[in-house]
Amino acid sequence: MEIQRVILNNIGLFENLEIPLAPTEQNPSNITVFVGNNGAGKTSVLKALATSLSWFTARLRTEKGSGNPIPEDDILNAANAATIEIEICDSSGASDNPNQSEFEHHFKWTLAKNRIGRKAGYTSHLNDCTRLANRYRDALTRDDKTSLPIIAFYPVERVVLDIPLKIRTRHTFLQLDGYDNSLSQGVDFRRFFEWFREREDTENESGISEDLLNQLKPLLETNPDAWQRLNEFNASARDRQLTAVRTAIRQFMPQMDNLRVRRKPRLYMAIDKNGETLNVAQLSQSEKSLMALVGDIARRLAMLNPALENPLGGDGIVLIDEVDLHLHPSWQRSLCDRLIATFPNCQFVLTTHSPLVISDCKNVLVYTLTNGELRQLPSQYGQDANTVLLDVMDTSIRNEKINAELNDLLDAIQDSKLTEAQQLLAKLTEELPANHLELVKAKLLLRKQELRHANH
Repeated sequence: MEIQRVILNNIGLFENLEIPLAPTEQNPSNITVFVGNNGAGKTSVLKALATSLSWFTARLRTEKGSGNPIPEDDILNAANAATIEIEICDSSGASDNPNQSEFEHHFKWTLAKNRIGRKAGYTSHLNDCTRLANRYRDALTRDDKTSLPIIAFYPVERVVLDIPLKIRTRHTFLQLDGYDNSLSQGVDFRRFFEWFREREDTENESGISEDLLNQLKPLLETNPDAWQRLNEFNASARDRQLTAVRTAIRQFMPQMDNLRVRRKPRLYMAIDKNGETLNVAQLSQSEKSLMALVGDIARRLAMLNPALENPLGGDGIVLIDEVDLHLHPSWQRSLCDRLIATFPNCQFVLTTHSPLVISDCKNVLVYTLTNGELRQLPSQYGQDANTVLLDVMDTSIRNEKINAELNDLLDAIQDSKLTEAQQLLAKLTEELPANHLELVKAKLLLRKQELRHANH
């Protein structure tokens, strides 16, 4: 399943905005990224997509289910009504008949909202939403292991993490529970912990716990064949869904491995970092945020694709607001490539303030939003971060006051105003570090000019 385009009418800042999403012919990756200043409308686009998709997940659960309405506050000022129109391509369950109609795997629905006390300007048309949901409901009726697409929205508020030590309320973890809070709450770490613990309890019942395996190791080291058979048995008992989560986290964070629940001396979630076992609570905020985000995507894919050998190969749509939040620049740089490698069949729609996110991955579709207007950017692949900051994000690469003074210094050197240049250089030398690159260059240029004038 993937979104081909969305059309926003009177939503947020947008009077009429049509947005094709990747993959497209020119941008074959499965990632679309929105950049723009705060308040440009990036989050409004993601929320509109989440609102529209909520009707699909609601009608997948029950035939006449209702999703989230468009909030009245989201209607463009001075407008009386608003609509979100979405076009979906979904070929799951489509026949191999080459003459099959395009209608069979294309779906388009419109969600409308009119201000209270105003005449209806628009009407919702949700027949195709129902048709798409019914396709999956029919498939589930025939086979309860049918794969379902992930539909998830991760807002900025996802960074608040709580790792519970006790489970106060029992939850079910059936296939359709993969949609619980998927479009409203972001990373639900409590639910993640409870799900992980339940799956691991089942895994330990059918296999050998890590603690017992460690106790047996010294006894069986003298018998390599028995030790190998024991490990092979244990590997075969590994829970496929937990393996998917552990694999996804290791793919994103190679220094992290073997996420697990420890029960002694107290209940906590542990992970090996560079070979050392740590309580997850000991990790940095950025490490916890990334681990929770990636783990939650993998968890939902695992729940929704119970029959897949590798649940990370499941498809669907993932929306992430400010994907670079709290991430070290080195992680920002590789983020899109790792999303593609780890979740190859998912469509991602992201927002970011980081030049590294859009300059280090090939074929991503990048849009900039300014004053309610959308502009597609040429590929930023291979561009240095400073160029992206200047050309795309309209942001100076250094302090504006210092930048102006450096430009004045260079102008004075070029115009052979040596006394003025020396004064400006002395001032900047007091303010900047001695190894400042632009300052070192200016000193060399000034010295050349002084020698040139001395020889005349």
